[in-house]
Amino acid sequence: MSRTTGEHDTRHPGLNLAETDTFAHAEAEETVFGFWVFLMSDVVLFALLIAVYATTVPMTDGGPGPRDILKLGPAAFETGLLLLSSLSFGMASLALKYGEPRRRLVGWLALTLVLGLAFLGLELKDFADWAAQGAPPQRSGFLSALFVLLSTHGLHVAIGCLWIAVMIAQVFRFATNAAVKLRIMRLALFWHMLDVVWIGLFSVIYLVGLSA
Repeated sequence: MSRTTGEHDTRHPGLNLAETDTFAHAEAEETVFGFWVFLMSDVVLFALLIAVYATTVPMTDGGPGPRDILKLGPAAFETGLLLLSSLSFGMASLALKYGEPRRRLVGWLALTLVLGLAFLGLELKDFADWAAQGAPPQRSGFLSALFVLLSTHGLHVAIGCLWIAVMIAQVFRFATNAAVKLRIMRLALFWHMLDVVWIGLFSVIYLVGLSA
């Protein structure tokens, strides 16, 4: 849908790109569609890893099982951090869309980065605690699948954190031109996808694992 008001064609894929560049909207449609395809392929990867994990839960080889190492409280806290980071990124997107001061956009992005790094720190602590309890990834099929699944998600979060840091630098360097807006919008899709995936992981690993 498009509509014209005065000097500006206000078509946009969410961040008013056309007000920066007449051709930005059409270019963004193709780019964002390609990024959606990438995200869907990433979701398929996580679905496969979850399926592998679900089949290996009984394969403890006499070692620790889900009830022995998983703790709901810390995992719930990590979930809260990611959900808050999704909220802060949403606020950053709104700040960008409505042309709020640059410091507000950078502030929301920085808060998202801090929350993401805090999540990673707690997840690394979980890994260290499990290894200290005699549950390293090589101990059994269950532990191997668990570490691979959580590490893959953690790697994505780490990439997202690096991407946020790069975008903060670009906002300072280039302000909020069409290219920067489009990059932040793709980053937002990536970040929110990680939160959705984590909700799935939390449900399968912790809620189901501890209730089985």
